[in-house]
Amino acid sequence: MTRLHAALFWAAAALLAVAHVIVAWNSLTQNRLWEDEAFNLTVPRNLLAGLGYTSDGTLSGSVLEPWDVRISTGPTVLLPVAAVMALGADPVIGGRSIVLLFWIALLAGLFLLGNRIGGRWAGLAAVATALAIDTVHTPSPIQGPTDILGEIPAAALIVWGFVVLRRRPWLAGLLVGLAVLTKLIAALALPAFAVWLLLRETGSFGARFSAAWRRAWPALIGVVAPSALYYLVVLVDLGFGGFLDFAREFRDFLTRGGPQGVHTTVGEKLSTLLGAWWVPGGVAVAAAVLVVALAVLACVRSGRLDAPRSLDERDGNGATLAYVAAAATGVVAYVGWWATAAHLPLWIRHPTPGLFAFAPLLVAGAVVGARILIARNGKPWRGLGLAAAAALAVVVVVPPALHTGFAAPPSGALAAQRAVAEGFVEAIAENDVELPGGYLASNPWGSGVSLVFLTGAHVGLFDAPAMAGAPQLSYFECENSPHVDPPVRLCLP
Repeated sequence: MTRLHAALFWAAAALLAVAHVIVAWNSLTQNRLWEDEAFNLTVPRNLLAGLGYTSDGTLSGSVLEPWDVRISTGPTVLLPVAAVMALGADPVIGGRSIVLLFWIALLAGLFLLGNRIGGRWAGLAAVATALAIDTVHTPSPIQGPTDILGEIPAAALIVWGFVVLRRRPWLAGLLVGLAVLTKLIAALALPAFAVWLLLRETGSFGARFSAAWRRAWPALIGVVAPSALYYLVVLVDLGFGGFLDFAREFRDFLTRGGPQGVHTTVGEKLSTLLGAWWVPGGVAVAAAVLVVALAVLACVRSGRLDAPRSLDERDGNGATLAYVAAAATGVVAYVGWWATAAHLPLWIRHPTPGLFAFAPLLVAGAVVGARILIARNGKPWRGLGLAAAAALAVVVVVPPALHTGFAAPPSGALAAQRAVAEGFVEAIAENDVELPGGYLASNPWGSGVSLVFLTGAHVGLFDAPAMAGAPQLSYFECENSPHVDPPVRLCLP
């Protein structure tokens, strides 16, 4: 039976690996370059051109914008992208390759934590859950795990913070600090770390709090350090007055960024969340109830809070309770913040760092709960456990299979974009079109932004005053168009 279990595990692991490779390969080479990726890529391109850590200012007047607060993906991602571009890599493939490394790190970290919670099957379930979240068919999507965005890297850094937290709290803090620098919303993971530290100590609440604080303060220094260094560099570069302007813009972006006039409700947010899985909404609800129930069972059976437990313990009582409770705290923090922030649109992308980091660990805890039921004496309990395990297997297997099926056919969207952009480059050269300041405007914000980036020009927006005399890539008809490739045209002023 042991050999059979091993064979089943490795067969399941191989199939899951194939699914991940298919999704990642298509994300890396086939998915279109979408406008948020293109906007982020203007920073490493300008950095290599000697313009500093500067965006094209596409969303702030279409003029070069040093330390652009609207680039919410941090230097933790964009500096490595600049490094691979400096080595001659294609900006899109090179940039996505960096994010692919973060995705691989996320999966490895989830397996390690899942294994600590409930063994290798729990680790495999955690890795499978990473493919269950559907961020593709949503507004402001994450098309795939290699998109040049900060959400996946932030989730990976959070997960690895938990991996090393037991033995090296200072390193865990540094990793979380890098996650916060990657995507500010990573700071919402801090309560989950606090819960883990409290539950892994012994004694009364006061004693646990004191012991947790002694372990936490070196970590907190690590959390603050990356952002402090970043803002110090900004201060030195911009000067005190410029830094104050930067701080005001950053505050305004945090409080009023995104679409203006948006008002969403908790119900709308939760409905959007239920639709963001590779299964129908009703199935998602049933799966969530099953996972929570089994995870709670695993925590209840994991031992009393005052039971002795070692920080070196890899699984069993202390680890299961601490990790599952921390994961639940993380999910509640991210979903609760997003659901109650009425000014935020229905973009599932906002809470995804928490969903990718913590939801898989809840599923790992559910595996432990199913195993507890199966191990109990009596046919009713064993039958209930087997039924729960079978339902959990369906929950874990079906979404990745659907995700893989969607991603499998190569769309060639990126290649098609490159071909269109090359056509515009030829038309600009043939007609001796002047690009003022090297800018080409997109009309409107959208896929035209990506095409402009692929031409090699700076990316502007048609309605910016600075673009008054600039040619446009337009999705609308225009009188002076030497190159027509419907639905997008080159329109001369």
